[in-house]
Amino acid sequence: MKRMPGGAVDRVRQLRRLLATEGSDGVGRRLRTRAAAALVPPGTAPLLVTSEEIDAAEEVLAGMRPAPAAMARQSGEPLHVAWVSSPPGPGSGGHTTMLRLVRALEDAGHRCTLYLRDQHGWSVRQHEEIVREHWPDVRAEVRHLADGIADAHVIVATGWETAYAVLGSPARGVRCYLVQDLENLFYPAGSSAMLAEATYRFGLHGITAGPWLAERLRADHGMSADHFDFGCDLDTYRGPMSAVTTPSRSGVAYYCRPGTPRRGHELAVLALTRFARECPDVPIHCYGSTVRDLPFAAQQHGRLSPAELGELYRRCTAGLVLSATNVSLVPWEMLAAGCLPVVNEAEHNRAVLDNEHVRYTVASPGAIARSLVELVRSPQDVQRERAVAAASSVRSVSWAEAGRTVVTLLEGLVPEPDASCLLPPLDASASRDLTMHGKAT
Repeated sequence: MKRMPGGAVDRVRQLRRLLATEGSDGVGRRLRTRAAAALVPPGTAPLLVTSEEIDAAEEVLAGMRPAPAAMARQSGEPLHVAWVSSPPGPGSGGHTTMLRLVRALEDAGHRCTLYLRDQHGWSVRQHEEIVREHWPDVRAEVRHLADGIADAHVIVATGWETAYAVLGSPARGVRCYLVQDLENLFYPAGSSAMLAEATYRFGLHGITAGPWLAERLRADHGMSADHFDFGCDLDTYRGPMSAVTTPSRSGVAYYCRPGTPRRGHELAVLALTRFARECPDVPIHCYGSTVRDLPFAAQQHGRLSPAELGELYRRCTAGLVLSATNVSLVPWEMLAAGCLPVVNEAEHNRAVLDNEHVRYTVASPGAIARSLVELVRSPQDVQRERAVAAASSVRSVSWAEAGRTVVTLLEGLVPEPDASCLLPPLDASASRDLTMHGKAT
């Protein structure tokens, strides 16, 4: 009788080969990966947007019901800006940028409300405690999106899954869309990618992080968009110039985000493995996430506060920050501290991060490793000169300027007294003088 492949004998032989070539750690990784895949089999992962939210948005797009009217403000009246967002979490760069813009509006005398799209059963009080603890300067009221959106002068979507609720809500207000990345690229080709890309054709006015995104939205989707430039907290990351000119630097700071595919963790590990073979005496610092089973020695820092990040960058010669989509804020912060970032060569990175002290490198393990080796093996006097030049190059970058840009933009989008509405008016049956409308979905 012919033995079928994949039987018990073959499995035993396979296990022996894997133990010989990968060791018990490698076999353990394979087992954990297979177990995780079994827990969430293909096709069962839920979409981030509900069928009801999609229906409400499509009714507006199809003209089955009119889009809500804009809400004109009286002369001298502060803006009321509603921000629809996923719940902020400690260390979230995207939420931090959004809340910096909220604070800029509040500092300019305007009022903001956060509507959080909670899918995990947390109370408003729990979310508000996180906001107050980690962003203490933000005064905005915190509400559940499920309770509906009140009329506001401006209603801002902040992620693709919130754009459906913003478009479908009956609340009055000019619709905007804070776009910090091309979120359709976060997914494999499929339902989530297509639903995310569709939001760029909703007719919302884009407010993008950096010019590259605004250019892409205009060119690829015909979306109206303006941008703000990235800022950097120089007090935190650079500190006094004496801290930048520290007598000796040693180490590579790696922005480690294995759960975020666009940050290229697997490629970074391949590159750092090669770097560690060339420079075994140079410490590698991983921060952002703690990772098991790295094939090289590394100091694992996990999530660090901005102050702790500044201290780390000022100790390191080089940093490694990969991005397959819009560049992160990290390279600016490294530059401010005199730590030279190695970044993958890409149009979307150069368009935002146009700085001669960034080491742009072909996205291959060998090329990335060689760039890191060159930086850390340079003489100490050269490293100090580079650090000072890098830190000085971001002297004029300010989050205050980014905030002013967005404040001016939103003030310009809201109709002045006696001006015609920017959005079609509600029909008679939909016009209601209510403080709060019904469910957003």
